[in-house]
Amino acid sequence: MKRNTSILTSSPSQNTQSTPVADAVTFVTVDESSDGQRVDNFLLKHLKGVPKSHIYRILRSGEVRVNSKRIGAEHRLAIGDRVRIPPVRVAEAAVRHVRIPENQRLADRILFEDDALLIIDKPAGLAVHGGSGVSQGAIEQLRAEFPELRFLELAHRLDRETSGVLLLAKKRSALTALHAMMRDGGIDKRYLTLVSGQWNNRRQSIKLSLTKYLTAEGERRVSVDPEGQAAHTIFNLKENFKNFSLLEAELKTGRTHQIRVHLAHTGFPIAGDDKYGDFALNKALAKQGLKRMFLHAHRLVFPHPLSGKSMEVASPMPKELEKVLNGLRELRE
Repeated sequence: MKRNTSILTSSPSQNTQSTPVADAVTFVTVDESSDGQRVDNFLLKHLKGVPKSHIYRILRSGEVRVNSKRIGAEHRLAIGDRVRIPPVRVAEAAVRHVRIPENQRLADRILFEDDALLIIDKPAGLAVHGGSGVSQGAIEQLRAEFPELRFLELAHRLDRETSGVLLLAKKRSALTALHAMMRDGGIDKRYLTLVSGQWNNRRQSIKLSLTKYLTAEGERRVSVDPEGQAAHTIFNLKENFKNFSLLEAELKTGRTHQIRVHLAHTGFPIAGDDKYGDFALNKALAKQGLKRMFLHAHRLVFPHPLSGKSMEVASPMPKELEKVLNGLRELRE
């Protein structure tokens, strides 16, 4: 689906100035896009740039009211609720316009779209959201490209260096249903990955609990830990090469870095993985053309969150990864 979209977006500069978010009391009527949402998250969305601490202060003080009643931060809104928002001022960063190059527009990478869903083919190197040193991710760019969408949220996440199918919801009801499917294993998520070593089993289940921790430099990492969260991945052998194997991973749970850590722990690190991989091997592979982690979210199968219709969305193997596989096939032959 092609769209005519603006290719201008905003990013923060270093200079800040005091900007009124609301000069007087305002009243907002809750519509379908915010049905079931916690009031604190509703306020964070409507008062962009206001610190969380201030949001919770005006909630505790009773300045925010729903249908003229005091409420707590955990209160969930319903369609038709009338929310009172007090005057708020905040130091807001001045913005400058940044042009998104034509070949980087996500509007040109749509795999599927309807009134409830937006599914794109995320490129490697693009974070799904801003933060941790990243000023803008896929969700911020999509909101800038499609300003007419009143609601747009990530249904799941992909690592920055992982390419492929990324699922977003355009309605809160769709998002809630998708999250329930994720929890109950109702979405079949498949990834393709190239690992170092000769994988022998055609199909192998790995169940290793995982825990998160921070390195001395403050970077997020994950390790195998019997006391951690349960994590389950099934690997299917797709193709063997000399010293490498192409696998399809089925995610039965969705833990952070799950595929990467399960494979590294079992002695089959992902080619190009800069956190858990074989660093000497990665350096050699980079000279041969592999400049990124070889992990691609290639297929999602799930019932449509509103209609129940069976959905299957696939992303083709990126050209740079297909080139690596073709080179390995030539060596094998």
